[in-house]
Amino acid sequence: MDFAYDAHTEELRARLLAFMDEHVYPAEQVAHEQRARLASPWDTPQVVEDLKAEARRQGLWNLFLPDAEHGAGLTNLQYAPLAEITGRSPQLAPTATNCAAPDTGNMEVLAQFADEAQRKQWLEPLLAGEIRSAFAMTEPEVASSDATNITTHIERDGDEYVVTGRKWYISGAMNPDCKVFIVMGKTDPHGEDIRRQQSMVLVPRDTPGVTVDRAMQVFGYEDHYHGGHAEVTFDHARVPVSNLIGEEGGGFAIAQARLGPGRIHHCMRLIGMAERAIELMCRRAVSRNAFGKALAQQGVVHNWIADARVTVEQLRLLVLKTAWLMDTVGNRGAHTEIQAIKIATPRAVVDIIDRAIQLHGAGGVSQDFPLAELYAGARTLMIADGPDEVHQRSLARRELKKYL
Repeated sequence: MDFAYDAHTEELRARLLAFMDEHVYPAEQVAHEQRARLASPWDTPQVVEDLKAEARRQGLWNLFLPDAEHGAGLTNLQYAPLAEITGRSPQLAPTATNCAAPDTGNMEVLAQFADEAQRKQWLEPLLAGEIRSAFAMTEPEVASSDATNITTHIERDGDEYVVTGRKWYISGAMNPDCKVFIVMGKTDPHGEDIRRQQSMVLVPRDTPGVTVDRAMQVFGYEDHYHGGHAEVTFDHARVPVSNLIGEEGGGFAIAQARLGPGRIHHCMRLIGMAERAIELMCRRAVSRNAFGKALAQQGVVHNWIADARVTVEQLRLLVLKTAWLMDTVGNRGAHTEIQAIKIATPRAVVDIIDRAIQLHGAGGVSQDFPLAELYAGARTLMIADGPDEVHQRSLARRELKKYL
C-alpha cells in the first residue's frame, strides 16, 4: 500500500505548513492582544481578517469543499492532511482558510440542497468569507442527541413559515458577522414517520422574533474565535416559504448528510491538536529539570510521549481510511468508519492533551499555553455532533446484525 500523498496534496501541505509558520503561529498572541482592545469581544480582530486575505491570496481557501465549482475540488483524502495542519491552531487557522465550523457544514448543505436563489443570497458570501452562519438544531429542553426529539415548530401560514422554539449551543451565533441561521424544526410534528417530521429553513439573523439571548460557555471559555455558542429564541419568526431548504420532511436526511463530513473534519483537526500537544510536551520535557534531571529523562514521561505517538499514528490511519471510503463508496458506505473515528479520536486526543497539561504543571492550565483551551475543545467533541454513546450504540447494532 502506498502511504504517500499525491503531488497536489503534498504541494498544498507545503504551502499550508509555510503559511502556519509565517503567519498563523505569530498571529496567535497578536489576536489575543487585539481582542482585548475591541469594543466587543465578539468582534473579529484585524489580524484574523489579514490572515484571511493572505490565505485567499495564496490559494489556501475553501479547501474543505469537494465541489470544484464552489470549493478547492479536493477529495476527503486530499483534504484530511490539510485539516490536520489547521487543527494545530484551531482558533485561527480554520477561520483564516474559510474552513471553520459551522460554516463548512452550512456551505455543504447550501451547495447540495439549496436552490439557485438561496445559493446566490447565502452561499456566495459565505464562500467569499464576507459573512458567517450558524446551524440551529440543539435544544435545551430535550435530549437533542436524538434529533427526532426537537420541539421547535415550523408552521406554514400562507406564503410564510412561522418559526417558534428555543435553541442553545448554536455555534457562531455571537459573531456579529453571523447573518443567517439554518434552523431545524418540525413541519409535521404528528407525522407517522418520525424521520420525516423535520424540515430546515433559512432564517436571517435580523428577522423579527429572533433573539440571541446569551453566550454559552464551554468549560468557562466563551470561545470568541469560534464566534461563541449562543442560546437563541425564535418567537414566531416569519420567513418566506422560499426559505425552505429542499423539501418539507427532508430535514433529518439533510442533517445526516451535513454531520457526516462535519464529524470527519473535526477528527482531522483533532489529530493536529494532538500533534501540537506532543510538540509542546517534548519541548517542555527537554527544557525543565526536576529532582536532579531533565523531565525528558523521567521514565513516565517517556511512556507518555511514546504512547501519544503510537496513538496519533493509529488515529491518522483510521481517519485516512474513512476519508478514502467516503470518496469511493460514499458517506453511507463509510458509516461504520465515521462512527469509529468519532468515538476514538476525541477520547484519545483528550488523553494526550491531558498528559501534556500534566507535564506543564500549573502552566498547562494557564492562559500562557494553548493546552487548556485545546483540552476544552477536544473534550467538547465527545458530545458535539452526537455524543460518543450514540455512536457506540449504532456501531454495536451494526456489528451484531452480522450474527443475527
